[in-house]
Amino acid sequence: MNFDVMIIGAGPGGIFSAYELVQQKPNLRIAVFEAGRMLHQRHCPIDGEKIKNCISCKSCSIMSGFGGAGAFSDGKYNITNDFGGTLYEYIGKKQALDLMRYVDEINVRYGGAGTKLYTTAGTKFKKQCVQNDLHLLDASVRHLGTDINYVVLENIYDYLKDRVTFFFDTPVESVAVIDGGYEIRCKDASYTCETCIISVGRSGSKWMERICKELAIPTKSNRVDIGVRVELPAEVFSHLTDELYESKIVYCTKEYGDRVRTFCMNPKGAVVNENTNGIITVNGHSYEDPAKQTENTNFALLVAKHFSEPFKDSNGYGESIARLSNMLGGGVIVQRFGDLIRGRRSTPSRIDEAFITPTLKATPGDLSLVLPKRILDGIIEMIYALDKIAPGTANDDTLLYGVEVKFYNMEVDVNEDLESCLKGLYVIGDGSGITHSLSHASASGVYVARKIAARQD
Repeated sequence: MNFDVMIIGAGPGGIFSAYELVQQKPNLRIAVFEAGRMLHQRHCPIDGEKIKNCISCKSCSIMSGFGGAGAFSDGKYNITNDFGGTLYEYIGKKQALDLMRYVDEINVRYGGAGTKLYTTAGTKFKKQCVQNDLHLLDASVRHLGTDINYVVLENIYDYLKDRVTFFFDTPVESVAVIDGGYEIRCKDASYTCETCIISVGRSGSKWMERICKELAIPTKSNRVDIGVRVELPAEVFSHLTDELYESKIVYCTKEYGDRVRTFCMNPKGAVVNENTNGIITVNGHSYEDPAKQTENTNFALLVAKHFSEPFKDSNGYGESIARLSNMLGGGVIVQRFGDLIRGRRSTPSRIDEAFITPTLKATPGDLSLVLPKRILDGIIEMIYALDKIAPGTANDDTLLYGVEVKFYNMEVDVNEDLESCLKGLYVIGDGSGITHSLSHASASGVYVARKIAARQD
């Protein structure tokens, strides 16, 4: 065998698998295969001037490369079982939280020491939310910021680079079972190992689906989250963000009984484009460095949709909506809330006249031509509900960017060790459909590494 352990994907799950294997068994021959580039080579060409829109790079530097899609996120590590995935259903709630705390300790040690750990414990906002039919989820959150998150990843890579063999710009084309292990085939070479960890993240959803079919690994459909990214003056949510940084708030709509939730809150942050399998959606970043902060706060409002019979392709449904947005707006569409509720499209002049400066150059338009009525009605209802605890949320000039879609991989059938039906083949991170966050994905990597190390004894 070329290696003892091969890891496919250098996102949070893959990185922390490699890190923990080095800690537990430093003599193991470990390789990490990543379709994207090294961290310092990851640069999106969109500069807002010469290149204003996505040009569909062969490998998206925002989504792929060392650090995965989380490398340029706002670096929020939520320590909770209330959201971020269902890892606890496989390994237990206590162990899941312990592993997330262990990940947090590593992040602090490798550059995050000056960052703050926020918590919802004892906050007065929980009562305020309940009084307005909103529900604040419990969590502790370490906010690294996009800038410090980058430093942490740099430091971890510097530690790993001489202990692990990295293959960058090396997409894995197939995985095959061989006598005593696995063979992975890339464009120009093949490699073998005894144990294989697959951690391809959300951007690897289609690849993961194909591999599971080829290896006859059972899967089941997962949900897709569809909505918008809200941008408003930072003062509107400052009383919440100053204490909690991020507040995960859930609301059940009166009209349909659908659940709408806030997601990925970025105080004084920026709205950004995101490319998933050639589809342009929207996301948000924020920075720890005050010099990089803006006057706006942004967050997503998402509605979950899960299909079963006869239609099961939740991601395909989300993709079709995102493609419609791309068709109408050439990418992301932005609309003032006041224009939306009055049934008119936003125009460049209406955006320019607003008392808020957009942080993303997007196409003014009409989100009601893109989002299904049921989803849009739920988002509008949620905005009015949030306005009760954060007055100003429902102002006319509040900006809505669409669409935001969170694609979840179909859930791969794994056991309590996160091992597939094929012995020695583990599936972890967001690519498994089990985790949906940086902290859960990282924790799953540590967990599997320890299981593999124990088998070496």
